[in-house]
Amino acid sequence: MANQLPPSRTALLLAFAAVYLIWGSTYLGIRFAIDSMPPLLMAGSRYALAGALLYGFMRLRGEPAPTWRGWGVALLIGICLLAFGNGGVTLGEQYIPSGLAALLVATVPMFLAVLGWWSGVAQRPTPAVTLGLVCGLGGVYLLARTPGASHVALPGHEGIGMVLVLTAALVWAIGSLYSKRHQPSPSPFLSGGMQMLCGGLVMVVVGLVRGEAQGFELAQVTSKSWLAYIYLVTFGSIVAFTAYIWLLRAVEPALAGTYAFVNPVVAVLLGWAFAGEQLNAGMLGGAALIVLAVVLVVLGGRRAA
Repeated sequence: MANQLPPSRTALLLAFAAVYLIWGSTYLGIRFAIDSMPPLLMAGSRYALAGALLYGFMRLRGEPAPTWRGWGVALLIGICLLAFGNGGVTLGEQYIPSGLAALLVATVPMFLAVLGWWSGVAQRPTPAVTLGLVCGLGGVYLLARTPGASHVALPGHEGIGMVLVLTAALVWAIGSLYSKRHQPSPSPFLSGGMQMLCGGLVMVVVGLVRGEAQGFELAQVTSKSWLAYIYLVTFGSIVAFTAYIWLLRAVEPALAGTYAFVNPVVAVLLGWAFAGEQLNAGMLGGAALIVLAVVLVVLGGRRAA
């Protein structure tokens, strides 16, 4: 590990492109998938399948078997990043549009800045970071006042959806900071497979406890949902999530969290173009404040470093 070369510029650009663009499109993919699939069973099986494929592939390539301690670390990170993080977003998209969910997830870098300071990973927030946090709170307030949007499965409960997604963003940030110092395996790809497998299985169990399997039949799943599911397994999970795990090792957590710059733009435009999701002044104003907040938090934090 001491002789490990720094990541190349090309590798960094490809990894950032994956988390920026692919993850931005997965919000719409989740929206299409849960149109005819139970939310946690869909998300859990998606990550469990992707994790099993990636883990099996890396073991066949000769990666050594992880220790029991490594599996414990993978389980904890998988619960934070996937069971709470992705599971919360998936549940939230029953109540709010995919674009709004992506805008709320843009609070992740702010959580990373504050929690990083509290945990000793980062320095105390600068005035620019503090201003960014205030702007972020204002943006969330504007989004909370957004009237009910159409094309969601359970309209009229937008507050529930926003609480679910914001909680998911908070726990995702906690898991990201923890994974910076605790690694299930020396290989980021084997680690990614372990975390997806553990987090996915936890979501499946929770979905079964919630009764999502009752009355559900595979025959009722539409072709659009199946295509979205396949895209989420391959690109959203194996490619983008593994790229994020690698970035957490290669760069600072707040910098890895800057995918929130681009994800909301991609998600809002795709939701508007392909899912009929509405844009209004409140959402656009809240989006502008959140993006400004993220810029201030990340750039302010880099200057401090």
